[in-house]
Amino acid sequence: MGRENKLTGWEAVAAAAVVAGFGLGLFGVYLSMPASDYSFLKLPRTLEELQILRDHLESYTSDYTIQVLVGYCAVYIFMQTFMIPGTIFMSLLAGALFGVFHGVALVVFAATAGASSCFFLSKLVGRPIVFSLWPDKLSFFQAQVAKRREKLLNYMLFLRVTPALPNTFINFASPIVDVPYHIFFLATLIGLIPAAYVTVRAGIALGELRSLGDLYDFQSVATLFFIGIISITPTLMSKTQQDDESKPKLS
Repeated sequence: MGRENKLTGWEAVAAAAVVAGFGLGLFGVYLSMPASDYSFLKLPRTLEELQILRDHLESYTSDYTIQVLVGYCAVYIFMQTFMIPGTIFMSLLAGALFGVFHGVALVVFAATAGASSCFFLSKLVGRPIVFSLWPDKLSFFQAQVAKRREKLLNYMLFLRVTPALPNTFINFASPIVDVPYHIFFLATLIGLIPAAYVTVRAGIALGELRSLGDLYDFQSVATLFFIGIISITPTLMSKTQQDDESKPKLS
């Protein structure tokens, strides 16, 4: 078995320290909340659980806005860092509690921070995990990044806007395939805005949702792909130009 498939003792200790740090941070956020019954607090897994959480948090949001914001960001970043599914419910919750404008800003901030945290965690201990979980996707991603190195920001924007590759995979695999952090950061910050808007807007009418499939109808998905195609057009045009220039010219 190659080195890339092994986690050293030092890497395991470092990962445990990161987990412990996040755990202490979340516990500190919990202690900062006002005394009350928080038995309703849990990560929602269904729309029904999300609606119950929204109903309980609405009064807290108006009376303890800062605490709710800090708690929301801490949980979102924790979930993104450790690839815990369910952030789509957190995005819906942002819309239900804070409205479209503030909700989108909050989701983009928390998602970018969480993706960045995941990026650096993967840089520290991610190589054996990525090789174990997604060997085929990693090979494909690595080849695409190598081909599009000169227009990498456009390609990363395309990936963020469209569901071509899962965001969880992009967060964790990017440092392994040598995507520079500034490219990763900009693509995440800008590229997540369209999907965040769709999800946050749906959260305002949370009671009308019957399933997560209602979030992305044909029009929404087509719009996201259209934006993605626009973002990658400079890369395609550059490749076409390079191919034309490489062809032998007739004298």
